[in-house]
Amino acid sequence: MTDTEKLLEFDKIKEIWRGLALTDRTKTKIDEVKPSLEEAEVRAQLRNTTEARMMLEKEGTPPLSALEDIREILAVAERGDCLTAAQLEHAENVLTVVKRMKDYLNRCKKLELSLPWYEENLDELPDIREAIHIQIRAGQVDDYASKLLHTLRSDIVRTEERMKEKADSVIRNNKECMSDSFSVYRSGHLCIPVKKEYKFRISGSVIDKSATGNTLFIEPTAVAKYSEELQLLRIDEDNEERRILYTLTAMLGEQGEVMEQNIRTMEKLDFCFSKGKLSLELGCAAPIINTDRRIVLKSARHPLMDRRVCVPLDFRIGLRDSENTGSEMKDRAKEENTELRNQREQAGKQNGRKNGQEYRGVVITGPNTGGKTVAIKTVALNCMMAQCGLHVCCEQADICMNSNYLCDIGDGQNLSENLSTFSAHITNVLEILRQVGPESLVIMDELGSGTDPAEGMGIAVAILEELKKSGCLFLVTTHYPEVKTYAEETEGIINARMTFDKESLQPLYKMVIGEAGESCAFYIASKLGMPADMLETAAKAAYGSMGSAQHHAFVHVLPEGQNPGKMHGNIEAGGCDLSLENKASHPKIKKQKQTIRHADFAEKFRRGDSVMIYPDRKIGIVCEPVNEKGVLRVQLPERKIRINHKRVKLHVPASELYPEDYDFSIIFDSVETRKLRHKMERKYVEETLVQGPEELE
Repeated sequence: MTDTEKLLEFDKIKEIWRGLALTDRTKTKIDEVKPSLEEAEVRAQLRNTTEARMMLEKEGTPPLSALEDIREILAVAERGDCLTAAQLEHAENVLTVVKRMKDYLNRCKKLELSLPWYEENLDELPDIREAIHIQIRAGQVDDYASKLLHTLRSDIVRTEERMKEKADSVIRNNKECMSDSFSVYRSGHLCIPVKKEYKFRISGSVIDKSATGNTLFIEPTAVAKYSEELQLLRIDEDNEERRILYTLTAMLGEQGEVMEQNIRTMEKLDFCFSKGKLSLELGCAAPIINTDRRIVLKSARHPLMDRRVCVPLDFRIGLRDSENTGSEMKDRAKEENTELRNQREQAGKQNGRKNGQEYRGVVITGPNTGGKTVAIKTVALNCMMAQCGLHVCCEQADICMNSNYLCDIGDGQNLSENLSTFSAHITNVLEILRQVGPESLVIMDELGSGTDPAEGMGIAVAILEELKKSGCLFLVTTHYPEVKTYAEETEGIINARMTFDKESLQPLYKMVIGEAGESCAFYIASKLGMPADMLETAAKAAYGSMGSAQHHAFVHVLPEGQNPGKMHGNIEAGGCDLSLENKASHPKIKKQKQTIRHADFAEKFRRGDSVMIYPDRKIGIVCEPVNEKGVLRVQLPERKIRINHKRVKLHVPASELYPEDYDFSIIFDSVETRKLRHKMERKYVEETLVQGPEELE
């Protein structure tokens, strides 16, 4: 887990997410989730999350289970060892879950989603499931598992009854010799308790004696005869049980590959449905993903805050509307985008800029406890969730992919490393500036804090200048008025403020982009009763002109030749080169390649496409694409046919029906053919694969 995840509290989101998963592999996968740099992968993961949530809402919770220890059971079966009855029963329970999952996915196919088609990757193995169900009950081999086993167990019961009768008969006929009036088992033998002095009165073998030695446990001769018979019956029973267990184990072992595919599919579905459950749990919505360096959030919330008290955040940063706003979000929320655009134009007016100007940096100001830190964490956390394939806590969101997330939040003190607040802050900032790139998202809290205000202001401006040069998107919070002025006068950076109710002296937790905020310290002090002369003194101290001595002292601490008015360049301190020229290399986002469509009919259909055949309007699956004669091969429910492409129309493309690595032999080949192919891959087999019947239409 990275420090960034902890700073943004994504680790807490993972903890909630992990609790919604059922399988151990899925929980491990959740722990390892990182923001993806593959646009296609992010879009696919978000589609799975959206479809999983829709299925949960329409058809309820899927019948998934933990699948504990099933891989260990399969390993034993594939080695050829014998599984216990309890292990076989667990395998049957897994197959039952697979059957129920197939039924659930089949019901969901009416929703016309791609996720339910994972049903094709599940095989309930009905023969094995039924065989185990019949022969194994309550973790034991059932009496009726075979006729021989039923006969042997019946004989065992009768033999035990006869032994009991003989022992009781000896006790009744020799009451004066007995210590007790009932027989007992000792070392696997049915014995009667005989007083020591009557040892020779009872014919039989001494098996044990009491702790005092006054009682001997003797197996009567009449009982011993049945005991030998009982031992032989139990040996036969054990052999028959082993035969049944080995048979069932072999059946399961032969289908190890199918079982492994079932498990992988169930774990994949568990991962998808855990994301859908998290979306419902946190009240999320599906974001739109872009690679145009644009973030637009409508009514965003911090996922860990109570929805009943959290004030929604509207936020925007990145390219202006005229360059690329994302047509998807326009279609879904035209009115909302218009409102955001108007807000931005108004912000441009308030800052004396051209309407609709692009800005990549936001400087947020406002009173303490006004929600500045929560605001920047809300933006970054929602972006990270989206890039991990999760829904976000917004009504609507258009989020760009980021190559990395860089954060400086908290004082970062470390006594063991002798780092003060300012030292830790600067160390972290310099590391951020080394890693930052044009596709980074940077958030910094209380920029330039922890040192002399004048010097901290200069450092804050220099940091902002470096961030601006990198071309990244950045959000920072500050209290320095000079930084607000810098943001107002610098192209590509805009001020924002957190609102404050001056009457109740309470923060309103709303962000207004385009306006600089105030710390409200003087106003709050005045409202709380500070005298006017004290406020005047404070104002002079804060905003009065700087004397020559103060100016000289200020200039003296700067590097040689550095002008206080030009602190936007390189930073040097204590002889340490902080020019940031040797920046660390940063990862690149890989954009999804655009699919080129050809007019030629040969590219019209692909293997796995669902097509409709005219004029009968039958639905089939493409087995082989169109050949040079314009004929393709289609799988119908009862047969395969070859048909001219002019009589076929695309119904649903394969990309929406099946996963990328889907094995189409499940659809197009018979079970016998697949088994034979599997054997041929392992060893030479003198058989020939034969295709099923087909017709030409």
